[in-house]
Amino acid sequence: MAAAEAGGAARYFTRWYKADVKGRPCEDFCVLQHSNRRICVITLAEAHPLLQSGKTIESVNYQISANCSRLQNKVSGKSKRVRASQFLTELAPLCRISSSDGEEYTIYSCIRGRLIEVNENILSNPAILQEKPSTEGYIAVVLPKFEESKSITEGLLTQKEYEEVLLKRHNSSSQS
Repeated sequence: MAAAEAGGAARYFTRWYKADVKGRPCEDFCVLQHSNRRICVITLAEAHPLLQSGKTIESVNYQISANCSRLQNKVSGKSKRVRASQFLTELAPLCRISSSDGEEYTIYSCIRGRLIEVNENILSNPAILQEKPSTEGYIAVVLPKFEESKSITEGLLTQKEYEEVLLKRHNSSSQS
């Protein structure tokens, strides 16, 4: 994940956003799409409740159901063979995050593709999700199918469109 480190994230990745996933207000996610148009890094968007002040992340769980753990995803070899990896749809859960106030948040893929890796570092150090959400605190890396790589961002918001969503939210909350 070194490519998404500080300067690399801005230089080599384009930010796309999915707002109010599954109708949940402010549960927004960011998809960092590499300039090669394929590899995508899933992170929390700036407005996600887990990144708001006062929240402390207690735990991260990649166990989605009794029979499905994202930690069991197997990708191997120099070219990261993806045949054995898990295929994700846009609304496939990646993990569940519990906060100190008792809230639990399900993090979704937001794009279709093969799960390349999950960030196991956040299991032992969940605070990096909040401290460095776009770099070391990423959730997962997803590889869209080659033929879908150009259309993968359909339904996602650009940085400018997302800023407009945030502005509308701010204006509506300050008027109520």
